[in-house]
Amino acid sequence: MTAAPKRGTLQWGVRALAWAAAGLAGGVQAQVDTTAPYKLTVADYRYDAGYSGQDVNLRWRRDGTDLWIGVYHDPVFGSQWRTGADTSVALGPGISVQPSLQAATQGFVGASLAVQAGDPVFASLGWGRTNLRPYFNLNFDPNDAVTASVGWHDSDERAVSLTLVADDRLHTGQRDWHLTARWPLGDQVRITADLLYKSGLGDGGPVRGWGWTFNWDIARWFVRLARDPKQNFSTQDVTRLAAGVRF
Repeated sequence: MTAAPKRGTLQWGVRALAWAAAGLAGGVQAQVDTTAPYKLTVADYRYDAGYSGQDVNLRWRRDGTDLWIGVYHDPVFGSQWRTGADTSVALGPGISVQPSLQAATQGFVGASLAVQAGDPVFASLGWGRTNLRPYFNLNFDPNDAVTASVGWHDSDERAVSLTLVADDRLHTGQRDWHLTARWPLGDQVRITADLLYKSGLGDGGPVRGWGWTFNWDIARWFVRLARDPKQNFSTQDVTRLAAGVRF
């Protein structure tokens, strides 16, 4: 049985990193660091029902490959440790295959596979499957789904994309649309914004709603704020604050 992480410790960790990132953003003049191999993120989830959850995640990245481990806890769902990996394998000029694997306590296992083609204008198509065991889904989209995306990116870290994630297994009609833009503001700051529209059958009945995420990077630090109606198609609206550091 997995021991629950101490809620107070996670909450203070989230607040400390958020304060530190805000302070650096106000005073540090340095380039956004996209080359550091490690990324530590702590997050606080405030549910409109009156409780909160916390998450800590550590990610390692090199040459297009990611490995991660993390833990989430709230008093309703409980605790869940998770780990995973993804990579990108080039098949030719502008064409790549992107597999991923995920596993978590409570017996969860999942995987996905996507193909992307084109540069700088690109399109991708992906497919995911799980064993349907309990999973606190931190990408907040259906896992047993087809994913289709079109977009544009360049060598200066600018990118715009439109993505559809659609359940193709559980007959819920769940659809998440994401309009995402990433844009550097000089050498010191990079912003990423995501506009979400979701629809489909959730835990409490039909769901329709708009959400958003805003991410601010400066030097090695970042802060992210999001508002998500009916998170994971549950009955809960949530505000998420995350902060972290690359090193």
